[in-house]
Amino acid sequence: MSDAALRNELCRVGRSLHARGYVHGTTGNISARVDGGFLITATDACLGELEPEALVRVDAAGMPVDPAERPSKTLALHRRIYAATSEAGCVIHTHSTHLVRASLAVAADEARDDLLPPITPYFVMKVGHLPLIAYRRPGAPEVGAEVAAAIVQASARGAPIRAVMLSRLGPNVWHETPAAAMAVLEECEETARLWLACEPKPAPLSPAQIDELRRQFGARW
Repeated sequence: MSDAALRNELCRVGRSLHARGYVHGTTGNISARVDGGFLITATDACLGELEPEALVRVDAAGMPVDPAERPSKTLALHRRIYAATSEAGCVIHTHSTHLVRASLAVAADEARDDLLPPITPYFVMKVGHLPLIAYRRPGAPEVGAEVAAAIVQASARGAPIRAVMLSRLGPNVWHETPAAAMAVLEECEETARLWLACEPKPAPLSPAQIDELRRQFGARW
């Protein structure tokens, strides 16, 4: 994808997420891997009003090519994700309502291997495990190391992940393309919505059902 096409695609995804309420105000950010570095939304950018020329290009060390531009303060976290998994061509962070609500329901802000149980086949197939990262202030440097560790540990278990949930803040998701990353986010948020709406809570898919999804569709669980 050319630089111009990628910039347009990132703007399309940002506007779509904003229009559907996945982000509000100037929350959320999007980045993409490019030759020699990354494209990322600027500090305090509104995803619903992105313009291609306003996306910030940074080099591999995270320095803006144009010193006058200010990349999102979560750039450091995005770079840790890109370094930890070659599958990440695009990273999206939002404050999606139902995922944040689900994280608020976890006592003591503890880290967990899974924020949500595997209640639907598409959550298992499209997302996989969704680790919950214990609460840290926005931009805390420890978060990058904790997210990178979760990615490495999941890969070592043979079940690579495509998303993590930052407690009380929101999800970070990634995939090869912006459209694919957006699909991961959508599946995460919809599963959280279903989980919160169900009373009593549904039983998770059985080990046999999950194993079938692995065999038939290559699910990573």
